[in-house]
Amino acid sequence: MTKARDLPKVGAPDPELKNSPIFDETDDDELSLDLELESGACYFNDQSFAIGEYVCSGDELLRCEERGVWIREGSCYQDQ
Repeated sequence: MTKARDLPKVGAPDPELKNSPIFDETDDDELSLDLELESGACYFNDQSFAIGEYVCSGDELLRCEERGVWIREGSCYQDQ
C-alpha cells in the first residue's frame, strides 16, 4: 500500500453530499444486512473512488470495499 501522505485527503464527510457508509472491520454482521447498499464504487463528498482505493478522512484510513462501503483500516499516520 502507498504511504498515507500519498493518499487522497478527503476531509470530513459533508452530510449535504453523497457519501458511502463507513464501517469498522469488525462490523461484518451489519455489513451483510445492508444488501441495498450495493454499488460498484465508494463515494466521499460526491467524489467517486474505485473498489480497493484508500483515502484519509482526518487521521482515519478508509478502504473502499466491495459493494461500495468504506472500511476503517486504522490511522493514516501509523507508519510515520
